[in-house]
Amino acid sequence: MLVDDHEMVLHGLTAMLAHFDGDVVIVGTATSFEQARRVVSETAPDIVLSDVRLGRDSGLDLVRELARTHPTVKVVMLTVYDDEHYLFQALRAGARGYVLKRIDAAGLVAHLLRVAEGEIAIDAALAGRVAMSAARISSGEFWAGADHGLTQRESEVLALLVSGHSNRAIASTLVVSDDTVKTHIRSLYRKLDVQDRGGAIAFALREGLFQ
Repeated sequence: MLVDDHEMVLHGLTAMLAHFDGDVVIVGTATSFEQARRVVSETAPDIVLSDVRLGRDSGLDLVRELARTHPTVKVVMLTVYDDEHYLFQALRAGARGYVLKRIDAAGLVAHLLRVAEGEIAIDAALAGRVAMSAARISSGEFWAGADHGLTQRESEVLALLVSGHSNRAIASTLVVSDDTVKTHIRSLYRKLDVQDRGGAIAFALREGLFQ
């Protein structure tokens, strides 16, 4: 099943994958979070190939929702975001693959087949950086705020708060929903023992978290 908020992309993917009908059969398409939920229930696909951003919705929230409601459905992200932070967020949410939109048809099908067989498929363009990030974490190079209990994503949200971003701007930058941003903010408030945005910013500046 294909999920993308641009009809043109859906038509292009459908035409591209039609040449591999011996391996891939498209059982449905959707352009939004709610439509995707409905179509998954109706078609029971083996794999959902979804963009990270779905208009005002987040493909990452779709991953979390399907992991909860349809745990046997595997989700692969197909995105333009060449960033290992988005990759890690997708895998934490439950995605089974992360592929960049510049991939060719044969490469995409190969990734889908690997996921169908139970593997995790990561675009080769990101593989090297993923290894380097893992090495940095293993050597003790953590993100700002890690020693205060913040997750990497909470640290990113705090950095954007310090930069003056609104919740809507943070959601757009991190490609998540407004509700997800609010959840991260409540969590970092609790961990930093502050009551509001001003307190969180003051804490970050006092502790020199973002130099």
